[in-house]
Amino acid sequence: MVNKISAFKTVFNRAIKHQGSEQALKAQLPEGIKSAGALTAVGDDRYLSEITKSVFKAGFVWRVIDNKWPDFERAFHNFDVPTCQFISPEEEDRLCDDPSIVRNRQKILTVKGNAAMVADIAASHGSFGKFLAHWPDQDYIGLLDYFKKHGERMGGNSCQYFLRFVGKDGFLLTQDVIRALINAGVVDKAPTSKAARQAVQQGFNQWQQESGLKLAELSRVLALSIG
Repeated sequence: MVNKISAFKTVFNRAIKHQGSEQALKAQLPEGIKSAGALTAVGDDRYLSEITKSVFKAGFVWRVIDNKWPDFERAFHNFDVPTCQFISPEEEDRLCDDPSIVRNRQKILTVKGNAAMVADIAASHGSFGKFLAHWPDQDYIGLLDYFKKHGERMGGNSCQYFLRFVGKDGFLLTQDVIRALINAGVVDKAPTSKAARQAVQQGFNQWQQESGLKLAELSRVLALSIG
């Protein structure tokens, strides 16, 4: 399937046409993608914080979560991983009654499970940041699948936005990106099957070799190629 997809130059030129100029297109490419060293330097507590923020933002008004986040930090002990890993049932009840945070019990309960995941990864790899830093970009779909399997409410957009927020290079499978993938012949519908998701990864890998761009930049070009 990859051999039949559009050359990246075709996608890039379509994006330029929609944005008016190459300069206008490049001005909209994402920044903040971190190096392996920068990812490794981030503490496990900060990763747990960002995981939780992404979980709470899903299906909610992001601005509300951002405004309340200092209260979330206080309520969850600044997301200290060992402390969150062993939240007691009594504390869970207290958190669910805390008016300073969003009192969604199901999402509150994910903190304990995701803290356990972060702790397990850190124990196996030295730190959660090292795990992210060493995961190859050429298997970004595999990273999404890993978090969907081992995390709580870490499937779909929640995981993709978490990884983007912490600076891990990767693509976002937004509606516009999916439309662009279909237009380019990578898939024929939203990629839900394992084979289709692998085709998406292969398409991005091919375009990365052609362009030298980061996955996040490729993703943005694809989105901007849709009128």
